[in-house]
Amino acid sequence: MGATEKYIEKRLTERRLAGLYRVLKPESDLIDFCSNDYLGFSRSAVLKGKIDEEINNSGLILNGSTGSRLISGNLAYTENLEQEIAGMFKSEAGLLFNSGYDANLGLLSSLPQRGDTIITDELIHASVIDGARLSHANRYTFKHNDLTSLEAKLKQARGNCYVVIESIYSMDGDTPPIVELLTLTEKYNAHLIVDEAHAVGLYKTGIITELELEKRIFARIVTFGKALGCHGAIILGSNLLQEYLVNFARSFIYTTAAPFHQLASIKMACRLLQVADTEIASLQNNIRLFKGSLSGEYDLIDCESAIQCILLKSNEDAVNMAINLQNTGFDVRAIRSPTVAPGSERIRICLHSFNTANEITLLTNTLNNLLTSN
Repeated sequence: MGATEKYIEKRLTERRLAGLYRVLKPESDLIDFCSNDYLGFSRSAVLKGKIDEEINNSGLILNGSTGSRLISGNLAYTENLEQEIAGMFKSEAGLLFNSGYDANLGLLSSLPQRGDTIITDELIHASVIDGARLSHANRYTFKHNDLTSLEAKLKQARGNCYVVIESIYSMDGDTPPIVELLTLTEKYNAHLIVDEAHAVGLYKTGIITELELEKRIFARIVTFGKALGCHGAIILGSNLLQEYLVNFARSFIYTTAAPFHQLASIKMACRLLQVADTEIASLQNNIRLFKGSLSGEYDLIDCESAIQCILLKSNEDAVNMAINLQNTGFDVRAIRSPTVAPGSERIRICLHSFNTANEITLLTNTLNNLLTSN
């Protein structure tokens, strides 16, 4: 075994001993309480039928896009779709990316420059962190949802300043005080960027449009792989920002464009979202049912989103509870450090419009019984 193989084996062994070893799991017949398919679009026969119809009626026969959008992979269909989505989200313009990771990486790595400042919430998604690292800008984090901490960092900012938050945090499910954060960033002439990945669906077109703040937000990232049930993402902002990203965002420039099937899926999912009031109401009802049925003895993060987290504060306890729930028929996953901070390990329960009242009651009864048996 060579030096590189020994290094790999050593790191994997360390991870196993620490209880942090990751493995891939195929699909199962467990009741889904872990996916981001909040409105059930990924399993929707209605959406599949609309996608098939759109493809069949399009006249486009390519299986792949054939190249990057700046070479051979751009379509009038793509540009029209960007305009349609921008209009739906009340934005001047939008630029499609192949994933939410690519979108955050492209935006944060290309726009802030050396001498500029990026300030992120300490719980921001890894894709934002990776993009910020590539920018060579000064980087600061502020305490989660803490306005005083943010202001202290704003006072240290130099150059153009960008503050990045999520409207619903992926591992806590909570929402920041967006209006107050925006007012504070404006006070210091900073630009607010909001990742809406987990908010779209629960709030139809996201929290920013719900609060009617779209004209004051510098950029929004909307992803299609969660409540919209397909894949890809769009950065929403000004025409000027779109033009800049086409010219400087490396994760846009140097990648093969999305195939037509993906574009058709995004278009039909966005249109279906506009008439998904029943699914959204069911999701909101299921969130209330879960919160109202779970024992108050659990340390549940306070939020109103589809992401509900029970803090267990050790990897071992989180894994053991997840295994207990999986053995009972529920697909629930442990979230361990270092994905979350040590001492905040948890099980993350994702609720959906398609979960039945009986399934949710069985889950909460199982969780409540685990309390009495320990």
